[in-house]
Amino acid sequence: MMYAARTCARLLRERLASYGKLSLHKRWQQTAVLVAQEPFLNGSSGNYVEEMYISWKEDPKSVHRSWDAYFRQVQSGKPPGQAYQPPPILGQSPGMVATRQTVPSAVDQSTINELVSDHMAVYSLIRCYQIRGHHMAQLDPLGILQADLSETVPADLSLEYWGLGESDLDKVFQLPNTTYIGGDNDVLTLREILNRLNNVYCGHIGLDYMFIPEKSKCDWIRKRFETPGIIQLDMEDKRTLAKRLIRSTGFEAFLAKKWSSEKRFGIEGCEVLIPAMKTIIDKSSEFGVESIIMGMPHRGRLNVLANVCRKSLEQIFTQFDPTLEASDEGSGDVKYHLGMSHELLNRATNKLVRLAVVANPSHLEAVDPVVEGKTRSEQFYRGDSQGKKVMSVLIHGDAAFSGQGVVYETFHLSALPQYTTHGTIHIVVNNQIGFTTDPRVARSSPYCTDVAKVVDAPIFHVNADDPEAVMHVCKVAAEWRAEFGKDVVIDLVCYRRHGHNEGDNPMFTQPIMYKNVNKKNHVLDLYAKRLIDEGVVTEEWLQEEKANYDKICEEAFSESKSDKRVLLNRDWLDSPWKGFFQKGYCPTQPVKPTGIPLETLKHVGNVFSAAPGGDFKVHGGLRRILKARHDLLERGYVDWAMGEALAFGSLLMESVQVRLSGQDVERGTFSHRHHILHDQDKDKVTYCALNDLSTEQAPYTVCNSSLSEYAVLGFELGFSMTNPFALVCWEAQFGDFNNTAQCIIDQFISSGHDKWVRQSGLTMLLPHGYEGMGPEHSSARPERFLQMSNDNPEVFPTNNELFEVNQLYSTNWQVVNCSTPANYFHVLRRQIVLEFRKPLILMTPKSLLRLEAARSHIDEMAEGTSFRRVIPDSGPASVNPEKVRKLLLCTGKVYYDLAKERTKRGLEEDIAISRVEQISPFPFDLIKAENQKYDNAEIVWAQEEPMNMGYWTYVHPRLVTSVGDNVKISYAGRPPAASTATGNKHQHISEQEDLINKALE
Repeated sequence: MMYAARTCARLLRERLASYGKLSLHKRWQQTAVLVAQEPFLNGSSGNYVEEMYISWKEDPKSVHRSWDAYFRQVQSGKPPGQAYQPPPILGQSPGMVATRQTVPSAVDQSTINELVSDHMAVYSLIRCYQIRGHHMAQLDPLGILQADLSETVPADLSLEYWGLGESDLDKVFQLPNTTYIGGDNDVLTLREILNRLNNVYCGHIGLDYMFIPEKSKCDWIRKRFETPGIIQLDMEDKRTLAKRLIRSTGFEAFLAKKWSSEKRFGIEGCEVLIPAMKTIIDKSSEFGVESIIMGMPHRGRLNVLANVCRKSLEQIFTQFDPTLEASDEGSGDVKYHLGMSHELLNRATNKLVRLAVVANPSHLEAVDPVVEGKTRSEQFYRGDSQGKKVMSVLIHGDAAFSGQGVVYETFHLSALPQYTTHGTIHIVVNNQIGFTTDPRVARSSPYCTDVAKVVDAPIFHVNADDPEAVMHVCKVAAEWRAEFGKDVVIDLVCYRRHGHNEGDNPMFTQPIMYKNVNKKNHVLDLYAKRLIDEGVVTEEWLQEEKANYDKICEEAFSESKSDKRVLLNRDWLDSPWKGFFQKGYCPTQPVKPTGIPLETLKHVGNVFSAAPGGDFKVHGGLRRILKARHDLLERGYVDWAMGEALAFGSLLMESVQVRLSGQDVERGTFSHRHHILHDQDKDKVTYCALNDLSTEQAPYTVCNSSLSEYAVLGFELGFSMTNPFALVCWEAQFGDFNNTAQCIIDQFISSGHDKWVRQSGLTMLLPHGYEGMGPEHSSARPERFLQMSNDNPEVFPTNNELFEVNQLYSTNWQVVNCSTPANYFHVLRRQIVLEFRKPLILMTPKSLLRLEAARSHIDEMAEGTSFRRVIPDSGPASVNPEKVRKLLLCTGKVYYDLAKERTKRGLEEDIAISRVEQISPFPFDLIKAENQKYDNAEIVWAQEEPMNMGYWTYVHPRLVTSVGDNVKISYAGRPPAASTATGNKHQHISEQEDLINKALE
């Protein structure tokens, strides 16, 4: 007991400070029991006592009666320690009569110490329940595991830890203002306090929120869970919940009956997910949300599509047809990876809501940033700056949520100004097992959801076998998101009724768990019994609802087998672009020219190279850069930075929104871009010239990202999916940094069109070039992108002058390495001019950014000009092509090294050098034309990269297809290597000299 007394001084001061927001009378009442302990308070209560004394002098009834007695005793001459009388109810048993006879006129110091210590102990106990009560919550429906992986009961949740015992249970204590368990009562017995705390914090809901630093948010959560009787559903809500459980359970049962041997990754064991998601949608619709974008793994996807998004059951069942051809299916992936988009009438609010489920591979959490980017994009185009109309919902698995780094990366985007979606509701389907891995060896954190604490997201753990508790948690989560615009996590602690899939045997590795699972009743059976016992429904009602849904499924199944079935690609699109595909592209028309009027070019260039007016102070070095840009433009030339700005600016003036994202893109890694200027004297005062071109232009967004590739590239991909009339670019700090986003590249960008009929015009800017900077800053690994290109190396495309557009349409993406600012300008604009969308992989330069030889004349971007897939030699060799003995083909920076040395050696008439700007799809026709022009020359492919990297393995078979087997084709470049480049400067120079010598010999 004395332990608590010795430590209460600090706690008392904190308590008094917390009373500042209470009414004056309430503060007096709360302070009454504390002020007698003047040695502990060290004068902290002086201001309150003075206020009360002044008020008491004017009107004795204006203060609590304990203070009235106190001031009367002091005025009669008694010292403060003897003058204090406790309130008649505090510390007394309820049965005691509060009379003057039971309250002595003077209380000795030890009694006061005990009274204060007991109250402080109770206050501390309440707080410990709020902090750690979730560790005792009954969360596992199987009753064999603890969700926090620990059997230990926190010591400070016991009475003994705080010096309390059985004798104190019937004492009455005044409640602190940091709890709502009292409801309308300010005082409760300790026994009732414990009962209510256990019901709130140690039942089927585990509240994990006290790490949130803002007291107001903690109070908000407390009010919605601690208030007595708040977790209640009326009879109609209970029936609705039962119906949703019937559909969720019935759908899985129907699939199991019709396709017992098929993998379907059902949701059995967490059937409550369906009513949970529908509750979130209902509540969010009530708050004004009109569009919800969802991402989820494969488990339960078909059920979500059917019973949450209301996708046609006929369409879903058709996917199970074993005779379905890929062309019929419209997909290169399995049914439980596909997405969709559908607008429906929400029956709870009578409002229209658009639901989209984003397609996702088995790489589970890879979809998270894609969903966030798509959500942010839709918010942007709707003008929804606070996220009130568009929101995201992410469903996770427990093992993936704690194990996949992209989850952490995505959370870290949640509050960044240009990436926030103003709150995501995360639902973790916590099966308490990975594939076969026990959670006790799968994570180091107590809960699978602990990663969410990094952004102070409240976490609501809930037993999935208590549907009403789940519904309350979902309502609070939706309300939290609407109120604060922040992330929130729902941890649905459940189980997997089958193994990893329906054909897997989980008993091999989890015998104890699955012995319990095999004996476990379905949640629908448990809840139905509860409702029948409560008189909410009857057994007849229940059976009729089950039969009705089974009939719906049977009718849809019959329809899916009929000849009338229609399976359209658009039924599985998560991002339908209305109107964009109606016209389509014309295979008999060439790609439209991408050049623009000189007046527009000069206008954009002049604005881009001008310093802002007024008192905006520009860095002196930047003033010189801006002046150099202007002077260069005056002479009719542009460098790389200007070429990019002219492309962006001209698109903006054509009402095409442009977004550039990545690490340090505002300035540019190589200090060449400077799209955002910073006032040198004022913090957060910036200027973006490309947003100052016209009052009618589209907005330009250029934003430095977090130090992430995986999540940020996924985010930008998602952003590009909403609007086809936008140029969305992601730039790697160095090109090879894209390798940490390889999952997004492989699963979404490379194969998105073929797998999910999803087009995207996302542009990846990857700095690439060998300048002796070592293996980590030289190569953007173009060989990886080329290996995944789907053009056939052995087939020469249709031989007509118009096949360029067909080639672009048929390819999965474009891989380009521009050597001039003009070509860079054109290929960026071509992304929008095309009648379809294809990802663009751009190897961008480093040393060429300031190389004088790598400048373009402004006329090369004027009206009538276009992107050049191949830039032929235009020097002396092209005048007398019959005398040329060697045709060098190359791409990118190495051209300038070769051309410089060719001139130095006087070989300009002997050797022609042509640049292949578009590597994929390969320009068969133009390479054939070059060979025919230099029909006496051997062909040499020259590259900086090692032989087993770069372009050689891709271009060689295509060169053979273009020119035939009779033409000699050789390689000039670095020998095969394990590392992309040497880290030794001397060796780099030696290797560079060798490849040039071999190319020009």
